Amino acid sequence: MQRRIPKFDPQMVPIQEASLHTPPVSLDLLQPDALRQRFEQIKPWTPELTDESRQSIEYVQGRGTRIAAVLIPIVQKDNHLSVLLTKRAEHLNDHPGQISFPGGRKEESDVDLKHTALREAHEEIGLGHHYVEHLGHLPDYFTITGYQVTPIVGLVSSVEELVPDANEVAEIFEVPLAFLMNPANHQVREWVGPDGHRRFYAMPYESKFIWGATAGMLRNLYHFLRA
Repeated sequence: MQRRIPKFDPQMVPIQEASLHTPPVSLDLLQPDALRQRFEQIKPWTPELTDESRQSIEYVQGRGTRIAAVLIPIVQKDNHLSVLLTKRAEHLNDHPGQISFPGGRKEESDVDLKHTALREAHEEIGLGHHYVEHLGHLPDYFTITGYQVTPIVGLVSSVEELVPDANEVAEIFEVPLAFLMNPANHQVREWVGPDGHRRFYAMPYESKFIWGATAGMLRNLYHFLRA
């Protein structure tokens, strides 16, 4: 039985809370060496469980897990760090037209989930693994479409040769890491409809509407870096 996914325009969903009142990650911590050091440390912190994950954990565990991984690519340009994101092609079955990280389902030939994320990034946007310095990973994120996703975080040294796979990716763009790590730019929205309700994060940036699983994983990166 295929899961019924509520359909709505997230940009039309009312904002319940904006400009969240927790401090941004210090700019001193948003530097390559500081990121490397943070991923080497063991600090207690609590991942944020979104409505999407709450509703999905039981579904995934009850019907067999679909394992996937994404790459959170943090691009280095001089002293400036940004996060590379993609807009998914409109014809895809899962999350069409949404903003996402490069990634996908784990294949049998993948050695581990880091390999999955790097392989998918190369297939989707032409990012070679030799340009990616692996930092670590965040806790698994459960999506509304029934995937258990491991976010792999990496520093990217070059994006000059990126070419999107038109079958999967409509656009590649970057957002400043400092913007995404500032809760003043985070919104909580709540959709209410005949199929129930759903609260989710959104992080609009210029003409791009980042929301759902991508925003949820960025929130966990925020909590991780502030710990």
